Amino acid sequence: MGKKKRSKAPDRPHPARSVKPSRRLRASGALVVGIDLGGTNMQFGVVDPRHRLLGRDGKKTKVDEGSEAVLDRLVDGVREVCAQAGVKPKDLEGVGIGAPGAIDPANGVVLEAPNLRWNNMPLAQILRKRLGTRVVVDNDVNAAVYGEWKLGAAKGCADFMGVWLGTGVGGGLVFNNRLYAGGFFTAGEIGHMMLVPGAPMGRRSVEQNCSRTAVVDRLVSLIRANHKSRLTDLTKGDLSQVRSKLVAQAYKDGDKLTRRVIDECAEMIGCHIGSCVTLLSLPLVVMGGGLSEALGEDFVKLVERAARASAFPSRCKDVRVVLSQLLDDAGLLGAALLAREALD
Repeated sequence: MGKKKRSKAPDRPHPARSVKPSRRLRASGALVVGIDLGGTNMQFGVVDPRHRLLGRDGKKTKVDEGSEAVLDRLVDGVREVCAQAGVKPKDLEGVGIGAPGAIDPANGVVLEAPNLRWNNMPLAQILRKRLGTRVVVDNDVNAAVYGEWKLGAAKGCADFMGVWLGTGVGGGLVFNNRLYAGGFFTAGEIGHMMLVPGAPMGRRSVEQNCSRTAVVDRLVSLIRANHKSRLTDLTKGDLSQVRSKLVAQAYKDGDKLTRRVIDECAEMIGCHIGSCVTLLSLPLVVMGGGLSEALGEDFVKLVERAARASAFPSRCKDVRVVLSQLLDDAGLLGAALLAREALD
């Protein structure tokens, strides 16, 4: 993901700022590592008690190489950011990881993660053995939502929902000033809700219509069906290179095909968010993920307009839909916070 403008408030994390950990921090085990594990990328950061990043790194997930390769990259990433911060993994207070899919946070198990092709993966146990420190696992968007609640766009809000558009579509909920997981630990999984029940298989859910993967697939299919698009020039004809940043560039350049597909996506996800607002009476929705962040405020405003149009009753039409403030760092900072608080 590209670099975005970040808040300069002194109490906010600022990953561009290089901070050398003191001996006191290292001796007290006050450092935690946050990991944002996605279907396409994984991000790592060493976080101090003031929520500053002392070391950071990113890697491709490379799901096609298999589970063991993904686990090896997770371990390598932790070791590399620890080296940047001048600590050893065993000296950390702990590691927090946000993983996609349905999670059992009490046992640190990834129950089902379609993007990773994992089922019943005992992630916390595996990483604890290999890193020699305690590990906390939660859903990746739950972690990002937690970060936005404590440090970002939802700070001070008792009830809100987060919706993340990336490789898939994820969501998280805060109710009554608590991160809400539900009886089966899956609350907030908006991406797997049905959007078009009568559509062919593979085109029915929110994720299958509104994720970055779905948007790119639709654009590429239309271009190959002889629809003109600036994306052909931006990729020099190699449509396998279409990613969120190029979609956003084509959209901002006024490409008619990209604008139509993105506007339809905003309408679909906005209407669905409006239905969630009606159901849960939520005053705020925070949007994040690679696609939302690349498209920016204009896209979020379209989603907000569609959400307000479909929300009921009239007072629910005052719902605010805003863009993530922490952007790329929401997941890893939220995971670090969850780890620190759970271990405390």
